[in-house]
Amino acid sequence: MSDPSTHWKQHPERSNMPMLRLMTWISLRLGRRVARGILYGIAAYFLLLAPAARRASKQYLGRVHPGQRVGWRLQFRHFMAFASVIHDRVYLVNDRFDLYDIRLHGQQRVHSVLEQGRGAFLLGAHLGSFEVLRAVAQQQPGLRLAMVMFEDNARKINALLHAINPAAHSHIVPLGKVDSMMVVHELLESGAVVGILADRSLGNDSTRSLPFLGAPAALPVGPFRMAAILRRPVLFMVGLYGGGNRYDIHFETVADFSQIPAGGREAAVHAAMARYVELLEKYCHAAPANWFNFFDFWQPPATPS
Repeated sequence: MSDPSTHWKQHPERSNMPMLRLMTWISLRLGRRVARGILYGIAAYFLLLAPAARRASKQYLGRVHPGQRVGWRLQFRHFMAFASVIHDRVYLVNDRFDLYDIRLHGQQRVHSVLEQGRGAFLLGAHLGSFEVLRAVAQQQPGLRLAMVMFEDNARKINALLHAINPAAHSHIVPLGKVDSMMVVHELLESGAVVGILADRSLGNDSTRSLPFLGAPAALPVGPFRMAAILRRPVLFMVGLYGGGNRYDIHFETVADFSQIPAGGREAAVHAAMARYVELLEKYCHAAPANWFNFFDFWQPPATPS
């Protein structure tokens, strides 16, 4: 049985650039309200014609709603939330934050870390919208965000951002290159915040099995080891879509690796991963339709780490 941390890469994305450009044109020319009408068709398409995604949705919803029957209505709401968050990227990349009711929770945790001037890691997940963090960066002068991701995904995201807004500038660091760690270290030294989506493996990372929503799930160790090696504080961030134009951005403390005692790195990494999963569970329960891992997330890994 394959490792779920790499299983998601086996499913090609169904979106394509011509369709993305068309949706962008409709969205920017006709407005968000008109364009959102198309999302119902997109959500219905995935519900009816994407059996693997539908099975994954049902599996997840069954775990986050134990004892509740997972029917078509609940799954449609799940796919509709996904379509809405993806669609809102069109406006967020174009800095149209005025269209949204964005509320911040726990932002003082970010301030206290940045005041140290040593940079920090910001761990997210495929839960809600990470793009909405740009709104926070715009409101906080001096806050610089760089995203670290798997090299192939970095190319896709750059192409997507260019298709939406050719003038958009996004600092993305691809992993897997000889100087990747050096670039991340330089960014941190300059006081930047380095964001990573830490719920999927980036390449050939080792994984660790942790209980998540009632069953073991394999989480990549790499992002946590990177933070530990570079001895930086780690925060958790999630931008939950609340329907309509509402987003709630939450920041939580995960770990501070700058305080690791000699020989305590692996124990600190394990504790940080357990805390990360605890926060994933907390916000999955808070906003169940915001989970966007449409593959068998609980599939046992092929080889334990």
